[in-house]
Amino acid sequence: FTMNLYLFVYDLMQFCGHSWIFTNMIVRFMTFGKDSLADTFHSIGLVMRLCQLLSVLEILHILIGIDKSRLLPRFLQITERIIVLFVVINSQEEVQGKYIVCVLFFLWNLLDVVRYTYNMLARTGIYYLPLTWLNFSLCIPLYPLSVLAKGFAIYVSLPYFESFGTYSIKLPFPFTFSIHFPYVLKMYLLVLFAGMWFIIQNLFSERKAHLGTGNSKNKRS
Repeated sequence: FTMNLYLFVYDLMQFCGHSWIFTNMIVRFMTFGKDSLADTFHSIGLVMRLCQLLSVLEILHILIGIDKSRLLPRFLQITERIIVLFVVINSQEEVQGKYIVCVLFFLWNLLDVVRYTYNMLARTGIYYLPLTWLNFSLCIPLYPLSVLAKGFAIYVSLPYFESFGTYSIKLPFPFTFSIHFPYVLKMYLLVLFAGMWFIIQNLFSERKAHLGTGNSKNKRS
């Protein structure tokens, strides 16, 4: 009961954070139009970073056994966001004003509002069929789109990492090589898209497990 209450509070905090971000983005766009897109990171970036840092706890939840999700897919999804948000976007002010950041945040928060709503209700034993269907179906088209957005965010950041030398390291003597960070990001792009296929397979597997056979959990609607 204690662990279930803790997980409910965790999901509630994440739901509140992502709902605030999602609502803020919509209201700002309806008020200021396209002008709001370039200012997305400065308006909601702090709350977004807090939510993503908090999501690292989900890896711990799986490791200690209070969450039965598969570790590797969840680990990949969380680390992808951490790397793109903190390493790529947060470190380059020029990237923060790009429209792709708004697109990326919109996709992330749309997915998370649905996911944490479903999780909260599931902690209390409530399963609504439309919400269950949405939770396990929406991620299948939106996750690949978010990966494309991540890849594009990395791509547009490369010239700035080249110009400013951010995170690039030249090792002192006796070492004779340096770490050129844009090359690291280009290699990570390959990892990002390779991991996408693995995670998509896991998403289909989860959807089949929850929706494929008229799961009894979906009685309440």
